Amino acid sequence: MPADRAEARTRHARHQRRGEARLPAAVATVVAIALYVALPEQLLVGPRFVVPALEIVLLVPLIAINPRRVTRQTRFSRVVSLALVVVIGATNLGALGLLIHDLVAGAAGSGQALLLGALQVWLTNVIAFGLAYWELDRGGPVKRTQAGRADLPLADFRFSQDENDDAVEEVAAGSSVKSDWVPTLLDYLYVSVTNSTAFSPTDTMPLSSRAKVLMAVQSVAALLTSLLVIARAVSVLK
Repeated sequence: MPADRAEARTRHARHQRRGEARLPAAVATVVAIALYVALPEQLLVGPRFVVPALEIVLLVPLIAINPRRVTRQTRFSRVVSLALVVVIGATNLGALGLLIHDLVAGAAGSGQALLLGALQVWLTNVIAFGLAYWELDRGGPVKRTQAGRADLPLADFRFSQDENDDAVEEVAAGSSVKSDWVPTLLDYLYVSVTNSTAFSPTDTMPLSSRAKVLMAVQSVAALLTSLLVIARAVSVLK
């Protein structure tokens, strides 16, 4: 067997139950917090530092429980991780609502500030829903790497790797069946980016009702940001 084929069978997070690295999710969360802190005053949901402080309070115990790799899960950590995603997503949708309200009421500031605020809301939308998909699909990041496939909850998403085992050899070698591949945060962020730009699934299909609802909400939010907010900001710049 060629060396690259052999590597494909042993390089994924499930092997040796190593789990996903904590750093990417922590960085994504910190970026979302920073984007919220930098929003214009009229788009904030409450005092500027209240929501970021709450998010940091929720993030710290998650890092303490799994400082390097996400391999342990308790009822407490599961509730906290989901609560963190809800806070990020809900406050960002609130900021989008305030942004649209300012536009409709004619209270928006300069075109440059509007463009920047729209970009911040859009980027946070991508991060928030990417984290949501990551936390929910197949029981979450701990379940996906620590449990056997027979013990995993039903999938919320179908990735291309899940059906590539009968493709040509160089493609099939990296499939879920032949290499024990499972999605990581990067895969879910990619799903989130494509859903926010194409406003629909691309190569990854939602399977469960909750995945479809989340993708629908994200698509509508991204569509409003792209078509209404950014289009209005460009017209102001002219």
